[in-house]
Amino acid sequence: MQLTAIIEAGEDGWLVGQIEEVPAAIAQGRTVEEVKASLMETLELLLQAQRELTERDYAGRTVIRKILHIAG
Repeated sequence: MQLTAIIEAGEDGWLVGQIEEVPAAIAQGRTVEEVKASLMETLELLLQAQRELTERDYAGRTVIRKILHIAG
């Protein structure tokens, strides 16, 4: 699976990025590498928050959970 970072110039020398496939993932940095690293951290936080919400929604229900491995 691949994700696409959209990076553009922000204010005061900062770069601002967003993950095209996950629009809520927005981050900034001074370099492209900093933006990419910040976007990955933001994506991890978003996924963790969503996981917690979903676990709460399914609490007390009988479900099957399977881990999906995404090859790089």
